[in-house]
Amino acid sequence: MKANIMYAAGDVRVEEVPVPQLQEPTDAILKVVVACICGSDLHPYHNMHAHEHGEAMGHEVIGRIEEMGTSVSGFKKGDLVIVPFAVGDNTCPFCREGLMTSCVHGSFMSGCQAEFVRVAQAQGSMFKLPDEIDEESPLLPSLLTLSDVYGTGYHAALMGGVNENTTVTVIGDGAVGLLAVLSAKKLGAKKIILMGRHKIRTDLGIEFGATDVVPERGEAGIAKVRELTNGEGTHVVLECVGLMSAYEMSLGAVRAGGVISRVGVPQYEEAPVGFVSLFGRNIKLAGGPAPTRAYMEELLPDILDGTLEPGRVFDVTVDLDGVPEGYRAMDTRQALKVLVRP
Repeated sequence: MKANIMYAAGDVRVEEVPVPQLQEPTDAILKVVVACICGSDLHPYHNMHAHEHGEAMGHEVIGRIEEMGTSVSGFKKGDLVIVPFAVGDNTCPFCREGLMTSCVHGSFMSGCQAEFVRVAQAQGSMFKLPDEIDEESPLLPSLLTLSDVYGTGYHAALMGGVNENTTVTVIGDGAVGLLAVLSAKKLGAKKIILMGRHKIRTDLGIEFGATDVVPERGEAGIAKVRELTNGEGTHVVLECVGLMSAYEMSLGAVRAGGVISRVGVPQYEEAPVGFVSLFGRNIKLAGGPAPTRAYMEELLPDILDGTLEPGRVFDVTVDLDGVPEGYRAMDTRQALKVLVRP
């Protein structure tokens, strides 16, 4: 089968590899229907050290079940399922509390930018789509966002405690940032400030619910947020980038007594979480990798009835041979998020 393998920074290749096989009775094999390139895939694309054997890429997928291990029940061959980027048994103490990303038997998906993919802990991870959804459904891009980016934006808003009484700043105009805006709006926020400087993206953010856009960065951006909030800052900051500069803007934009909710994959080893930066102003720090499987039932109805269309973050579609170019397009900001149809 075809699969996309990353060997080093900037080096993604389409190769012929063996079709994955069941390794454990808890596994399933899917035929990939749609996958995508994630903004977090750009981190290794920028800085991966050379690997002799490479790394199979992609962690978001909708697929049809081809084969299941003996411990997987409640599904049948041919079912169309979404898989979260973090898989788990959905029965351990952490999963029962909705935190599959800490599952004692959990792991992270990989190898979804391919024709077939193996799913570990398939029983607890796979989410069956309604029978009326098929491979030609125009809803597939939006449904795929439940695997990661919409669930991650929603997690940011939930962990930040967003509601109708909170003002919100979203840092980052990538797919997660835009869907954090959508999520903040869904949870009732009346004032949502989007910090981003790419107009096509921030225009979409406005359609998703942003009330203000701040293109400035650093101290200038912080000053603008404070200008928009009577000098106070916002109750909640949703940090959807992961860079130190974004974290520092979060500290400047958050209101005293507020919450910084981080879901951007951290690209720094030491965060300045010290006595002065948070303690003095009673600021809370929340967030982390999103347990997206826990949110699928809740977020699905708005997609099925057309109330929300998170799949609008996909602005380029490629086949498997086009994935390396898709990486280049996202890296140069010619694409916001790339959908992959094998």
